[in-house]
Amino acid sequence: MSSNAPGATNPMLYDPIPEGQGSTSKRNQFVAALGICMAAVSGGTALAWTSPVLAQLVPANQSDTSGLEHESFLLTTDEGSWVGAFLAVGAFLGALPAGYLAEKIGRKYTTMSLAVPYLISWALIIFANGAGMLYAGRIVIGIATGASCVVAPMFISEVAETSIRGALGAFFQLHLTVGILFVYAVGSYTHWVTLSILCAIFPVLLIVAMFIVPESPVYLVKKGRRIDAGVALKWFWGPNADTQSALQTIQSDLDAASGEAKVSDLFTNATNRAALFISLLLMFFQQFSGINAVIFYTAPIFQSAGSTMDPAVCSIVVGVVQVVMTLASSVLIDKAGRRILLLQSSFIMGACLIVLGVYFKMQNDKVDVSNIGWLPLASVVLFIVSFSLGFGPIPWMMMGELCAPDIKGLASALAVMFNWTLVFLVTKSFGTMQELLGSDWTFWFFGAWMMLCTVYVFIKVPETKGKTNAQIQAILGGKK
Repeated sequence: MSSNAPGATNPMLYDPIPEGQGSTSKRNQFVAALGICMAAVSGGTALAWTSPVLAQLVPANQSDTSGLEHESFLLTTDEGSWVGAFLAVGAFLGALPAGYLAEKIGRKYTTMSLAVPYLISWALIIFANGAGMLYAGRIVIGIATGASCVVAPMFISEVAETSIRGALGAFFQLHLTVGILFVYAVGSYTHWVTLSILCAIFPVLLIVAMFIVPESPVYLVKKGRRIDAGVALKWFWGPNADTQSALQTIQSDLDAASGEAKVSDLFTNATNRAALFISLLLMFFQQFSGINAVIFYTAPIFQSAGSTMDPAVCSIVVGVVQVVMTLASSVLIDKAGRRILLLQSSFIMGACLIVLGVYFKMQNDKVDVSNIGWLPLASVVLFIVSFSLGFGPIPWMMMGELCAPDIKGLASALAVMFNWTLVFLVTKSFGTMQELLGSDWTFWFFGAWMMLCTVYVFIKVPETKGKTNAQIQAILGGKK
């Protein structure tokens, strides 16, 4: 089957398997998702690693290295920015091969194999003697992270029952935030080499977990291994599950989606074009929400609010908020719907960014802001809450819901690569924006995009909660 076929590159291609008539058990589905998401925790540690590490390796004043003499090497500001940005380069490169590999050797062994580049990258970083080895390690870990974004959510979606679609669907994003919190908590109080050694534990746990988890039933049916698929379903759903009807549903879905999409199909068909455009714009607005700018400024904002907390504690507070609110989103996505969560997310984030810009403008103009010190602190917490509830997890989920089965793989590949391209551009250019525009205009820049995003979501983004793919395609085609 072509790597562009359904399942090859989209993290949320298949609707979760509908429950049969028998009695099912959900325990092993959560166990499997937890094991698979060791790939997500590993990706989260990679994403957050630069936050505490660059503080140790990049002197605040390039001419003053006092306090950092114990380091075997130091980085310039430009080298530090490349250490951060190279992860996005690797993630861009890792998405398509991961989808192809998942079709060739299966979801189980592809997920297990992700531990290899994770471990190689941590070895390069742990034994690094200069910027070059850090660059190599960050590219390799980016490849593993990008691949994880494709394979792990795909695997989870193929083993989940309908009734826990929201909970397990948000597991990947949730465990990314767990990995981020781990780095914030441990990295703030340990040397960066020690932190890197501890981060390497999670890929090892991934290997151990994947020995226990069976192969995806969808993949097994696709390969003609129907008996093995039934055995796998019994493991995931419990011994009393009615697997025959589930297997028939899988077969029917695969038969219906057996077409091979071409790039031209994304643009010549109006419905496909609308689905792709919405998916790409949701990814664009996710990155231009300014999430990286706010995370970067967390410690200064806490300090300007008059907080006496250590900057490390501030980072941990942010990490805890992200984990808790992403967990909350896994419940709300299927109850409140996608549109309302996206609308609150973009509007509230835009308002918070404008407030932060005004605050920094007042500070720059030497205005006394001591009486409103609580305002930036409240803004950054509310911003992170809104992002975690909306534009954090939902663009990834809707990417799989909007597209027709025959173009999902190709459209999702483009959306994933587009997202990581934006991550690279925003991460690499943020420092330059800060120097050229100032803190106030940097926040206003992102705030303006969020206000535009609110209008776009209200007018153009359809609600997909509780709708079949056929209903969603009808809405996109203007046939409500």
